[in-house]
Amino acid sequence: MRITVLAVSAAAAFLGGCGESGTSQTNNVQANVGNSVSPPATANVNATTDNMVMLAVAPNKDQALKIMHDRQEAMKGLGKAMKTLHRSLDAGDISAVRAQTAIMAAAAPKIPAMFPPGTGPDVGKTRAKPEIWKQQAVFLRKSRDFAVAARAIDAAAKTGDLNKVMALHEDVDKACDACHKPFRAPEH
Repeated sequence: MRITVLAVSAAAAFLGGCGESGTSQTNNVQANVGNSVSPPATANVNATTDNMVMLAVAPNKDQALKIMHDRQEAMKGLGKAMKTLHRSLDAGDISAVRAQTAIMAAAAPKIPAMFPPGTGPDVGKTRAKPEIWKQQAVFLRKSRDFAVAARAIDAAAKTGDLNKVMALHEDVDKACDACHKPFRAPEH
């Protein structure tokens, strides 16, 4: 019994520090959706094994709403990058292609950190389905697949090989659809 009380007390003390200014998930997500290409502070991304881990601690309601807003903006940015990529490929504009694939490659590994527990449809308006949190392993695998596809197309764009980029953009589209179908609700 004492061990249980001590464990609960220790966990509460540890988690109490999570809401401090400068360490909150809100601040981490804000940093993650910026223009930085560094891995998100809230996700563990191992470059050699490409593992991604979602956080286990839920934010408070204000933090959750901020995370959800930032997530929606980041996803809109990815959608815009995809549309611009398609137009740029059609136009043969390698500079524009490089810019869009760089956006995708930078944003892709940040996706898992944008979906901490407590930021689903039960908190506010979002197209994120509850399945994201119920099927975390599947969501993480699909996020990883998108990150792999985004890195591959970005690497091809950096070489200037538009034919290779054209061939790889289908993989990116498929990776997007593979995640959107089970985890994103239709727009109303």
